[in-house]
Order: sequence, then C-alpha cells, then structure tokens
Amino acid sequence: MSVAPRPELLQAADRLFEDGGLAVLEDYVRIPCLSPDFDAEWSAHGHLRAAAELLLDWVQARPVAGLEVELLQLPGLTPVIAAEVPATPGREDSGAGPTLLYGHLDKQPPLGAWREGLDPFVPVREGDRLYGRGTADDGYSVFAAIGALQALQECGVGHGRCIVLIEASEESGSPHLPAYLETLAPRFGPGGPSLVVCLDSGCPTYDRLWATTSLRGLLSAEIRVEVLTEGVHSGSAGGVVPSSFRILRQLLSRIEDEETGAILVDECKASIPDVRRREAEALVATLGEGAVDGFPTVAGLRLAGADAVERVLARTWAPSLALVGMDGVPPVRDGGNVLRPFTACKIALRLPPSADAEAAAARVAAVLTDDPPSGAVVTVLAEGARGFDAPAMATWLADAVEQASEAYFGQPPGAAGEGGTIPFLSALQERYPAAQFLVTGVLGPHSNAHGPNEMLHLPTAKAVTASVAHVLSSAP
Repeated sequence: MSVAPRPELLQAADRLFEDGGLAVLEDYVRIPCLSPDFDAEWSAHGHLRAAAELLLDWVQARPVAGLEVELLQLPGLTPVIAAEVPATPGREDSGAGPTLLYGHLDKQPPLGAWREGLDPFVPVREGDRLYGRGTADDGYSVFAAIGALQALQECGVGHGRCIVLIEASEESGSPHLPAYLETLAPRFGPGGPSLVVCLDSGCPTYDRLWATTSLRGLLSAEIRVEVLTEGVHSGSAGGVVPSSFRILRQLLSRIEDEETGAILVDECKASIPDVRRREAEALVATLGEGAVDGFPTVAGLRLAGADAVERVLARTWAPSLALVGMDGVPPVRDGGNVLRPFTACKIALRLPPSADAEAAAARVAAVLTDDPPSGAVVTVLAEGARGFDAPAMATWLADAVEQASEAYFGQPPGAAGEGGTIPFLSALQERYPAAQFLVTGVLGPHSNAHGPNEMLHLPTAKAVTASVAHVLSSAP
C-alpha cells in the first residue's frame, strides 16, 4: 500500500536511541558475549544469556501495543529473543504473511589491538560514533527493529503483523538457528513471512539507504598435516623428514593459485549474472573508486582487479581464500630449532552467492586429502554455508525503499552486493521462496566489523530505523 513518509518517524527514532536506548546498547557492549565458535564454554560463562536478558528487558519495556516477547533457549543451543506485534486496527485482514525482522546479539572476539582510548568491551562515544564490540554488528538491530514499530505507533501510523527474531549464533554460521526456525514456523503461517527485513548487512556510504542484493557463501575448513609424533631437532631430521608446513603449502596450492589468488576448484565458482554486473557498474558510476576504497592497506600494495568494477565483482561474486588461523606454530620469540610434528590451519573460502556450498566443501576436502604429499597424515574438517542472491523487489517495496531513502537520508537508495555471509537469508529463501527481502544495515566505512575499533555511526542507525518503519507501514 502507498504511504507517504512521515518526518516524525526520524524524530521518534532519534528519541528512542538518545533517551535510553544507547545506554542499554552501551551495557550490551560491556558483555563479552562471544559466539560459540570463539567461546567453547559459552554456556557455562553465561554471557550470551546475560546479553539476551538485557535486551529482553529493554524490549519488554517498550510502549508497543500488543507486544509479546519471550526468551527461547532450546537444550544445548544459544538463546533467541522472539517478539511478536499484531497488526494495527484496519491492517489485520490484508491476507499477507507477517514481516520478519532479523538481527543477532553474539559477537566476534576483539581480534587485534584497539587504538589508544578504546577497548572492545568498554563503550566510548565520540560525537556521532559509538565504539565497542557488537555496536554495529549487530547489537543495534534489536533497537532498530523494535524501535521502528514503536516509532510507527507513536506517530499513529499503521502496520501489519511483525515478528522480530534476534539470534545468538550468527557469527558461528548460525548453526543453532534452523531449530528455532522450525519451532517458530507456526507463527509465520502456512505461507511464511511475506517480507524479511535483515538488519545485519553493510552500506558502502552513510548518505543513503542501501539494499544488499547478494552475499557470498562461506566454506570453512580446518586442515591438519602431521609428519611426526613429536618434535625433533631440525639439524637432525631436516632434509630427511619433510616439513609439515611445506606440505600444507603444497595442499593449499591445490585449491588456490598462489600467484594470482584464483581459486582452482570448479565447485567453488559460478557465473556472474548480467544484472549483478550492471549493478556493479552503476555502483562505480555513483561512487567511483570509493566503491572499493577504505581498506587499510600498506603503502604500495597492488589491489587485484583491472578496474573498480572488476574489484566490486571480485569481492561480491568471485571465490577467495583467506588463512584465518594456525596451530602448531610457536611465536617467533619462542621458535627453536625444531622440526615441528604438525601444522594446522583454518581457512575461510568465500563462495559466489549461487554456488552450492555443501558440494564445494565436499570437493575441497577431497582435493586436499587425496594422495597426501610424502604420505603425511592429512585431515580436513570442512563445512559450507550458502550465499544469497536476492529476488527482484516488488514494486511496492522498491517504491518504499526509494521514498525512505529520500526522506530520511536525502539521497536516492543504493543497491550493492556484499562479500560476507548471512546464513539466515539462504535458509529463509529456501524455505519461503515467495518472500520479499530487504537486507540492509549500518556496516559502512570504518565500522570495522570483526576488526579492531568497531563503530556504530549513530545518524545512520537512526535513519535506518526510520526507513524500516516506513517500509513496514507500506507493506501489504
């Protein structure tokens, strides 16, 4: 339905954050609620539960008519906040499914030294920026989702039925989410949600509302190469016993060209749709080199890609490999003249949005373990998370996004692919193929998600909240 944007929604969003919301978000920053992959004792430590309870208390206090919220925790799984708000009078019989709004509360670890004056678990506000782990990825999401509904009701604007889902295993690949989607499925109705609003994505700039059109999949693998049962003097065994690190290098060269970074396994590749190439060209036409700018590279580093368009496509549709962790290698200061018994590493292999992640994981594991060099013992644990390629927006949604961006940012909206992975989206798209998607977020320049000095750009958080409110008011 066509609804004109209301300026009061942005004012309401500003009040929501400044009059108490930010204080709760700052308390959330103080909780080291690491995702299960980064805290094996997450259940015993209780940080995820504490964060969920903190945010639950804030949600329960919202003056939103008909709001029902609960903290769900299935045995052995991380908690989930599930809130439901009924349609306002006059919007109950639209026949459409509910809108599902999604975010997560688990965090990445600090990952590196933060600059002087900052700490990952101590909130620091500097003007329009709030620093701290989890501020932008993705603690703000519950405030934006519930806040959008509160703003609508404060301004007397109607909306359809909405369900808000805040999970706590996203940074680990959302392994606990499917069980909750199954549990909550009856609430979505037989046709499922008609609209999914995901608040965990990025924005190339802070001057407009950005819709994420695709996200890459992820193949995560742990590779271990063993050559000895215990370390021995390198002067004794060197030249006779092969180095476990050298064998690991050989294995990685089976899946990645070390000269170019090109991925060599066909199952990890996919063709780029023409619509996404045109989208990348439009993005570069709007932002120029800024479409892929902002990486803290060392002086003189040459980036891949012949031009900005190719670099945009490289980070959104091409596979790429990163070595993200190693075991069996002592720090330089502790390194003795020892031929080490093993080397292990963890790789993150980003996959094109349309690639079959499960097939890619199986093939990569086979390539790495087949005929091990020198007869070394090679073990590989690999798993894949599917990417996401958004369906074309319905006319009503495209119009609402454009109206919201113009009204609350002062610029037309943007559309871009992202290089990260949000497993929730592929799971929902597979289960409810008729659903519309608005994937957006606040992870813009210098937000540093997953890195040091994570930052939430507060004007963008408020404008995104108002924009979501307008979209909810416009939904069928």
